[in-house]
This record gives sequence, structure tokens and C-alpha cells, in this order.
Amino acid sequence: MSVQNSGSSMLSTATTSRPGVPVKSPVYRDHLLARLLRDRRAVIGLVILAIFVVVAVAAPLLAPGNPRASVVAGSEAPSLAHLLGTTAKGEDVLALLIWGSQSSLGIGFTVGALATLIGLLVGLVSAFFGRVVDDVLSVVTNIFLLIPGLPLLIILAAFLPPGPGTIVIVLVATGWAGSARVVRSQALSLRGKDYTDAAVVTGERALTIMFREMLPNMASIVMSTFLACVIFGIGAQAGLEFLGLGDVSAISWGTNLYWASIEGSLIRGTWWTFIPSGIAIALVAFALALINYAVDEITNPRLAERTKRKDRRR
Repeated sequence: MSVQNSGSSMLSTATTSRPGVPVKSPVYRDHLLARLLRDRRAVIGLVILAIFVVVAVAAPLLAPGNPRASVVAGSEAPSLAHLLGTTAKGEDVLALLIWGSQSSLGIGFTVGALATLIGLLVGLVSAFFGRVVDDVLSVVTNIFLLIPGLPLLIILAAFLPPGPGTIVIVLVATGWAGSARVVRSQALSLRGKDYTDAAVVTGERALTIMFREMLPNMASIVMSTFLACVIFGIGAQAGLEFLGLGDVSAISWGTNLYWASIEGSLIRGTWWTFIPSGIAIALVAFALALINYAVDEITNPRLAERTKRKDRRR
């Protein structure tokens, strides 16, 4: 008797069950990362993302000193001395962009990890135990999904003390429900598989079944959910800080846009103070979207077959 994971073409069939030997869950034929590295879109996304990560880590070396220090007169256009020009207060825009990548990427990936983790736990527990547990967790999840995201973000950010911790809490609180719904849907299909039932019959603990039998077969879903949450985290943080609901004294791509707006950069025509941060946000989101699309295409048999047909036509 063979078992296939419904959400992935990378899984081998389950081993034939014999008396006294429990049915094993499917295993991956090939690592997801290895297949991603063979996908052109994923490689482009990974390269763009890696550049931003290296810039964030090497910020003290690339832009030493205080990025808030006034270096020259205000609102100077880009030049050899200051490649991206200066702000109205004389701050170097390139230095602000480099240092801002630390906060924006850090908060984005933190929000992505925490929102995915909460969604993963809620989805697995809901699908595995079912009945009352599933009903309660589904109601809670639906409440968070139905509440308008932007107004809730603004209300929470306005009443909590400003800071990166507050931004993370607010974004995780408003971003985990979508992850939980996706994970629960996939976990429900795995809950009825023979290898899961065999593990229950043999007396394995619930946590062991969820994290050793079910979770490995959801790797692609979890990765796609994580990437989507990171995109949400980076974009939502920039939006909140642009509205002045974050710590405006901190340096991030969102606060760069906030100060450019406060200083009237659009009216004054000093485009170099806000376009670089906007492009950085768009490029990171674009890179993550490319990786996410590649993961979905690799792990979704229908999309993979559709791509093969297009390639053959070409």
C-alpha cells in the first residue's frame, strides 16, 4: 500500500506495511534547497536577498560612524561625495539606507518566523485533535482573519509604547491567522493518512506524531508561508513607521520614508531622499516573491506540469 503526500511531487511512496511494522511516512527524494538552486527565478531571488543581508551585516564597515550625523549642507543632490545625496538635515542617504536594512530585515524575518511558528502550532493542533479543539481554534483564527488588518495595526501601534518590540508584537498578532489557516488545511489531509493512523495506533505521543510524521511532509507549505509572512512584516513595518506609529528616532527604511515626508521631499523635488528606501523595500519583496513562486512551482505538481508544457511549446 503506497501513500503519497497530496501537496508535493517530491515525496516517495510509503513503505509496504508488514505485521508488527508500522507504516512510515513519506520521505523527500530531493532536498528543497537543491531544487531551488536549479530554478532560475529562485536563484535571482536568493542573490538579491543575499546582497541585502550582507549589506545589513556589514553596515558598520560600509558606513562607519553615526548615520544621523550631518555631513554637509542639507538637500544636496547625488554626487561622487554622496552617492545618494543628503537629506534636508544633511544626513547621508546611503548611510541611512545601509543602516536601515538592519532594522527592516531583522524585524521582517523575526515577524515571519514568529507568525509562522504560531500558525504552525495552531494549525497542527487544530487538525490533529479535531472536534472541540478544532472548533475553538477555528473560531479564534476566523476572528483574527475577519478583523480589518490595517485599522487593528494602527490601533495597537498607537496605544503601545514605540519600539521594535512593539512593532514585532503588533505584526505577529495580526499576521499569524493566515498561516494557521493554510497549515490546518494541509494538516487535515495528512491527518487521515495511513502512516499517521499507524503512529496513533502504536501509541506515539501527539507531539511526536505532529512534528515527526506530519511536519516533514509540510516543509514546502511552511516555507511558502514563512516567505509570505516576511514580505508582510517588512511592508507592514514600513507602512506603520511611514505613518509615524513606530519609533521615529530609529533608523529603518520606514523611518527614512517618514522623515522624507515630514521634510516635504516630494514637494521640494528631492527625490533621492525617499526613492532609495522605496526601491529597497520593493526589491526585497520581489526577491522573496520569486523564491516563494519557485517553491510553490517545485512542490505543486500541477504548476510543475504546466511549466513543462510551456517549455516544450517554446
